[in-house]
Amino acid sequence: MARGVNIANAGLDSGRLSGSFLGFPLEGFGFFTSLLLALSSGFFTFFLVTALSIFGLLIWNQVLHHSVNYANAYLFFGFPAAVAVWTIAFAVFGTLWIRARIHAQ
Repeated sequence: MARGVNIANAGLDSGRLSGSFLGFPLEGFGFFTSLLLALSSGFFTFFLVTALSIFGLLIWNQVLHHSVNYANAYLFFGFPAAVAVWTIAFAVFGTLWIRARIHAQ
């Protein structure tokens, strides 16, 4: 009978634990990879939050008979969410990159 993969040993790489979050590895990124991941996470957040807020404003305007400008979705929802995600992502991926540079030496 075949045994399954032991989850406790799945992250071992030559005696060293490699972290992961939801199956996404958290080490081994170069500078440009870290930069690209941070930028893309902010852009994805901007477009997702903007789309959801436009639909929310659509419902708000139609159901409650208001006339809120849809451009507010970009300014008050999408942009602040993207800036918040960029701040967190640059801190996280920058820390991971610096930690990888320190451990590589």
